[in-house]
Amino acid sequence: MSSSFFIKAKGNPKFAKKGKNTAAPKRKGDGDPPGKNKIRAKKPSSKYNEEISSDSETESPIVPRKRQSKEQVEYEETPQEKKLRLAKLYLEQLKEEEDKRAEDGAFETDLIAGKLQEEVLEQKGKLQRLVAKDLIPPETSEIRVLRGHKLPITCLVITPDDKCIFSAAKDCSIIKWDVESGKKLHTIPGGRKGTEDRHVGHTAHILCMAISSDGKYLATGDMNKLIMIWEAETCKHLYKFTGHKGPVSGLSFRRGTHDLYSASHDRSVKVWNVDENAYVETLFGHQDVITGLDSLSRERCVTAGGRDRTVRVWKIAEESQLVFHGHEGSIDCIQLINEEHAITGADDGSVCLWSVNKKKPLTTVKQAHGCHGDAGMEQPHWVASVAALQNSDTVASGASGCSHNSQVNVWKCGQNYRGLEPLFSVPVSGFINSLKFSSSGQFLVAGVGQEHRLGRWWRLKEAKNGIYIIPLKRKTCDPEEAQLTE
Repeated sequence: MSSSFFIKAKGNPKFAKKGKNTAAPKRKGDGDPPGKNKIRAKKPSSKYNEEISSDSETESPIVPRKRQSKEQVEYEETPQEKKLRLAKLYLEQLKEEEDKRAEDGAFETDLIAGKLQEEVLEQKGKLQRLVAKDLIPPETSEIRVLRGHKLPITCLVITPDDKCIFSAAKDCSIIKWDVESGKKLHTIPGGRKGTEDRHVGHTAHILCMAISSDGKYLATGDMNKLIMIWEAETCKHLYKFTGHKGPVSGLSFRRGTHDLYSASHDRSVKVWNVDENAYVETLFGHQDVITGLDSLSRERCVTAGGRDRTVRVWKIAEESQLVFHGHEGSIDCIQLINEEHAITGADDGSVCLWSVNKKKPLTTVKQAHGCHGDAGMEQPHWVASVAALQNSDTVASGASGCSHNSQVNVWKCGQNYRGLEPLFSVPVSGFINSLKFSSSGQFLVAGVGQEHRLGRWWRLKEAKNGIYIIPLKRKTCDPEEAQLTE
C-alpha cells in the first residue's frame, strides 16, 4: 500500500501540487457523513446573517463608547444638519429667555403699578397703611437709653436712612448718635451767653430742629431768635439765618426740596431757601406764640398756635391760611400724618386728629394720659409731644412728667382717621419733650428731660435727661394659625 502511494505522488507531481488547494478538502470530505458536509457549506454565509451577540464582541477590536459615539455623530451628521440643530437650540434658548423676561416684566409692572398707586394716594393725602394691628408692646429690657446731654432734651430728628439721631437740649449742645451702637458720632458744644460773636454754635436753649429729606442739611432754632444751618454728614456750620423777633419754636424742610419753614414766638411763619442762603417771605396770622410747625411735600405747612387755640394750614404760594378750632387749652405740638391729616396735643390733656377739609377735629381723646393731683383737684397730664408714622394708621403721644407715671402712648387711628384706639403704653420717667418715628417704622425715639421744653414750671430730679429708643415689635405669625387661615 505504501509503495503505491509514493508511486502516484511521483508520477503526477502537478496533480499533487493542485491537491493542496482543491483536492485535499474533497478527500477529507469523502470519509465524512453527508449531513456534516452541508453544515460546513453554510457556515461562511452565516457570518453575515447572524445578529451580533455579546459573545461575538471579542472578535471585533474594542473601541471606547465615547469615541464610538463621537465617530458616529461625525459620520452621521452633515454640516447642514449640524447648522439646523444649533439653530433650533438657539431658538429654544431665546424662547426661554423671552418667557423669563415676560414673567419678570409682569412682576415689575405689578410692583410699579402698586408704587404709583401708593404715590397717587400719598399726594392726595389718602394713603393709610395698616401697621397698628401687628404692633406689640416691647419689653422694658429692650428699650435703650442714650445719655450725653447735661440738661433736658428739647428736640430730636432721625436721619432719613434711620442710621443716626440728632438731639439738642437746654445746654445748647447738639449731639449726633449712631442708632445701632448707641455711640456719639459728633458733639457740637453749646456756648455761654455773651459769646455769640466768637462761638460757632448756639448760646441759648435750642427749641427745635429739622433735617432735609435727602439728609444733607440740618437746621436748628434757639431762644436767641437764631436759625443755624449745618451739614448733617460732617456737622460743619454753614449759615446763620436772622429775622425772627422771638424764639424760634418750629422748623421743617419741605420734602424733596431745601425750602425751610420756620415758626416763632413772634407769631410769624418765615420761608427760607437754604441752597441760596436766602430769605423768601413772612406770613402772619396767629394771635399768640406759635409752638409747633410741620410740613410734607406740598407747598404748605401746618402750625400750632399755642394759647390762641388754633391750628392753621398755610398755603405758601397763595399766601393764604385755613384756621381750625378744637382744643380747650394751649396747643403745644403738631405733626402731619399725611398730606391731608394731622395730630395735635394740648395742655388740656387732649389729643386730636384733623383733616384739612374739616374745621373741627375728626377725633378728640380727652385726658389722653390720665390725670394727676389730689381727689377733687385732678389735672390732666399735659401732652407735650406727638408723632406720626407717615402715611399709616399709627401715631404716638408723650405726656409731661408732672408725676412719676408719665408715659408714651401708641395709638391706632380708625378708618379715614375717625377714631383713636390705644394700643399700648411705654412708661418713661420725665417730660417727653420730643417724639419721632423712624422712616422704616422699626423704632420710636423719645427725647426726655427733667423739665418741659418751653419752660421751668416743674423739675423732676428723679428723671434722666436722655434719648429712649423704643423698638416697635411685630406679631410673628404662628404656622398653625397660618394653616387655619388658609
